[in-house]
Amino acid sequence: MSDSAAGHARVDTSKRTWLIASGCAGAVGGVAVAVPFVSTFQPSERAKAAGAPVEVDIGGLQPGEKMTVEWRGKPVWILKRTPEQLAELPKLDPLLADPQSKRNPDEFTPPYARNEHRSIKPEILVVVGICTHLGCSPTDKLQAGPQPSLPDNWQGGFLCPCHGSTFDLAARVFKNKPAPDNLPVPPHMYLSDTRLLIGEDKKA
Repeated sequence: MSDSAAGHARVDTSKRTWLIASGCAGAVGGVAVAVPFVSTFQPSERAKAAGAPVEVDIGGLQPGEKMTVEWRGKPVWILKRTPEQLAELPKLDPLLADPQSKRNPDEFTPPYARNEHRSIKPEILVVVGICTHLGCSPTDKLQAGPQPSLPDNWQGGFLCPCHGSTFDLAARVFKNKPAPDNLPVPPHMYLSDTRLLIGEDKKA
C-alpha cells in the first residue's frame, strides 16, 4: 500500500510540474499577445502630431493671396488682405450678424482678435475654414462685384456651398444666414515677421 501511495505521489508531482510549466508558458504567450493589443490604445505619432502647433512661413504671401494649412485635421486659412479690402470692413458692420465678434467669444475669437479685422496684424487673417452651421468648408469669393449666389454689392469674402452662408473678409457671417457664428480664429502667434505658429498663443 505504501508503494502504491508513493507511486501516486510521484505521478502527482510530475503532473504538477508539467502544469506549472504549461501555465508559465501560457502566461508568457498571453503577455506577448496583450502588449501589442494594449499598445493600440496608445496615441500614434501621427495622432500626436495632429494636435501639435503648426509653424508656417508667410513671407511669400502677397496682398490678396490666401494659403491653407492643416491643423488638428482642419483647414486653416491665412489671407493677406489688401489696404482696400481692410478699408471696406467697417462699412459692412450693419449687414453682419456679429460684427464685433461678441457672440461666443471664448469659442470663436481669442482676445487678441476681437477687433474689426479679427486678427493680430490687420492685414493677416487667420481662421479655421469650417462653416459654423454644419461643418462644410466655404469657398473663396475674394473678388468684389456681382457673382452667382452673391449680392450685387459683394465686397469679397467666402460662400458656404452647402446652405449659402456668406462671410466677409474678416470671416464674419452676414445676417439672416444659416451659420450662427463667425468662422473661428484658432490660437496663433507670430514667431517673427514672416513666421506664424498656429495652435499656440502663449506670447499673445
